[in-house]
Amino acid sequence: MEKMLLVLVVVMTAISCLGGKLAHAQLHHVVGGDRGWESSTDVAAWSSGRVFRVGDKIWFTYSAAQESIAELKSKEEYESCDVTNPIRMFTDGLNSILLEGEGIRYFVSSKTDSCKSGLKLHVEVMPQGAPEAQSGTTSDARFGSTLAAAPTTPTPSGSVRSRYSFALFLVGFWLCYMGF
Repeated sequence: MEKMLLVLVVVMTAISCLGGKLAHAQLHHVVGGDRGWESSTDVAAWSSGRVFRVGDKIWFTYSAAQESIAELKSKEEYESCDVTNPIRMFTDGLNSILLEGEGIRYFVSSKTDSCKSGLKLHVEVMPQGAPEAQSGTTSDARFGSTLAAAPTTPTPSGSVRSRYSFALFLVGFWLCYMGF
C-alpha cells in the first residue's frame, strides 16, 4: 500500500510539473522566417495567424549595412511609416525582443520606401493563458516560428495538455494496480 501511495504522489507531481511547463512555454519567433527582415519578405503573410504571448521573443535578422528597424509608439506612426520619433532603433542585424507585456507593438523598416512597401510588423501580445486568436489559428501554424538555436516548446492547446495529464494519470494508475 505504501508503494502505491508513493507512486501516486510521484505521478501527480509529474502531472503538475509537466502541465505547468506546457502551459507557460515561450516561443521564439523569427520574423519573416527563413528570409528574415528584408524587402522581399511578406511580413504580413508571415505574421498572419500567429499568436504572440507575454514571455515570447521575436527575433529580427537583417543586413545591418542595408537596413534598420524602428519601434514606434502609435498605430498612426506605423500606418504612415513616420520614423521621426521612434521608441527605439535596432541596427545590429540580429535583435531579440522580449514581449514583456500585453498590448500592440509596432515595428517598421527605418527606410520609408521599404516601410511603405510593406516591411513592417505589428504584434498583438496576448496574455500567457489567453485562448488562441479567433482567426482560426492552430498551434501547428506556430511551430514554424520557433528558433532552432533556442530550444523551446510551443504552447499546446488545453486539450493537448489534458491528454498529457490524462496519459500520466493512466500510467500512474497502472503502476499502482501492478503493485510497484
